[in-house]
Amino acid sequence: MTETLPQWARRIAEQELADTLPRRWSHSQGVARQAEQLAAVAGPDDGLLVAAAVLHDVGYAPRLALTGFHPLDGARFLRDQLGADARLVQLVANHSLALLEAEERGLRQTLEHEFPMLADQVLVDALILCDMTTTPDGTPTSARGRVAEILTRYGAGTLVGRFIQRAQPEIEAAVARTEHRLAAASQPR
Repeated sequence: MTETLPQWARRIAEQELADTLPRRWSHSQGVARQAEQLAAVAGPDDGLLVAAAVLHDVGYAPRLALTGFHPLDGARFLRDQLGADARLVQLVANHSLALLEAEERGLRQTLEHEFPMLADQVLVDALILCDMTTTPDGTPTSARGRVAEILTRYGAGTLVGRFIQRAQPEIEAAVARTEHRLAAASQPR
């Protein structure tokens, strides 16, 4: 029996995160649960969305954290060591407006060059919703609540704090667009 893409992704994420970063693993599982609820939005790419959701933070794994910027480290691992699908790698590399954080870190050109943003705005927005409406413990929250939690955890003046404040308007817009798409998809035709 062969694994589906989401099954493969869960196995990889669990191997890399469950023992070393159990809270990050809980978050990743919660993000994947959110993605499973968006099948109507993702359409035939629902498996890709779930796989990206469960793998989005794999770059935090201690053995993979080479640059200290988890979207880049995770995407490089998926591309270079596992030969993962290019769209999956792009979603992981650019999840939740990572380009803005890359800019704060002086890595924007590197991220853009190695992993151009996926052109599918529906998937990009859906992954933002999944990540930014899930707490570190894997439970649902609002996008505003998640941003507030990140600011509390890191501090407003830190690199991550500056990034998340810059990203907040677009995070909220992506969540609203995805919620609108989900509502439209659930309307009888």
